[in-house]
Amino acid sequence: MRRHVLPSVTLLLWLWIFLVLAPTLQAQTPAQKLQQLSQVLNLSPAQQEQLLPILQAEAPKIEAIKSNPSMTEGQKLAQMRAIHQQSDPQVKAILSPQQYETWQNIRQQEIQKKMAQ
Repeated sequence: MRRHVLPSVTLLLWLWIFLVLAPTLQAQTPAQKLQQLSQVLNLSPAQQEQLLPILQAEAPKIEAIKSNPSMTEGQKLAQMRAIHQQSDPQVKAILSPQQYETWQNIRQQEIQKKMAQ
């Protein structure tokens, strides 16, 4: 019985994190986003130091895509996914498997939120 409760509690915790905290990860500087991610993912100082350059490299690319009026929403989403996929191997090497799973869910929510706009 106890083995079945822990996954359910964990799932509910992650769901709460996504519903409450993930929307605040939008439209922030890389440092602000890192701070929020640090809380959600429980990042160590070393992980924070390694993730910051990745977020800093992505930020101008993502912003350029978002603000490009000549691209359709579908094109924007495809470009954002491509940028995420480029940095994904680096991020995966930095995070624990559980942190990485949460990271992927946050990224997916960012894309879904963009699609809903």
